Amino acid sequence: MQQIINFVLRNKTFLVFLLLFGLSLFFTIQSHSYHKSKFINSSNMVTGGVYQVANGIGQYFNLADENKALLEENRMLKTIVYNLDLDTTRLELENFKLNPSYKFRTAQVYKNSYSQTTNYLTINKGKKDSIKVDFGVVTSKGIVGIVENTSQNFSSVLSILNTRSRINAQLKKTNHIGSLVWNTESAEFAQLIDISKFAPLNIGDTIITGGQSTIFPKGVLIGTVNSFKIDNGGDSYVVNVKLFNDMTNIGHVYVIENLQAAEIKSLQKPKND
Repeated sequence: MQQIINFVLRNKTFLVFLLLFGLSLFFTIQSHSYHKSKFINSSNMVTGGVYQVANGIGQYFNLADENKALLEENRMLKTIVYNLDLDTTRLELENFKLNPSYKFRTAQVYKNSYSQTTNYLTINKGKKDSIKVDFGVVTSKGIVGIVENTSQNFSSVLSILNTRSRINAQLKKTNHIGSLVWNTESAEFAQLIDISKFAPLNIGDTIITGGQSTIFPKGVLIGTVNSFKIDNGGDSYVVNVKLFNDMTNIGHVYVIENLQAAEIKSLQKPKND
């Protein structure tokens, strides 16, 4: 207590000045609307800035949770979209029927190669998450690859940037079917082969999955026609496809399970007489 008194006595002149200055500032602000408005605006600007910074920090630390929530919402939407059976002759609500043929799961990419001739991705879901071989893997932009091996907690995905990859694909506007392969020249492009030379092709046409396998539903985006030429045999096109996905930057993916795959495969097995 004595130290406080000594401090006041030593600095009484300065403290009296601060008191008088504060009182004069207060009365000036109260008696002049212009000064009052300026003070309030300045105060709001400072507190608003503080709140903005605090909110930005909070949003930054909540990004992981928000991303998970968005992924879950997208998973549910994809499940609905690829299971819709639409009567295209009548666009009425009762014509939308949910046919539960596909199930979507979210996963995160832990490793992704794209500069080799046989590229793979590793995702953080495996057998304990009901991931199995031959499940399709996509992003919201398009196709990524096919699950080739699984462990308890992880799975290896055969990338479309792999010389062993061969995906059933088609022209969206005409339903002409071919196979998507990779010639190793660029991570931005894949090649659609075995497309009939009678197919009406144009630069910019959209390429999608053909739905003639048990892996991907029909209509998953792949890319657009960048260029095309007649193959050496003269019967079909070789189409250079600009991929929708940036295959060098894959973070989160969706794993597709065809719930009817086993039944379809059983019918496709040759019967012994």
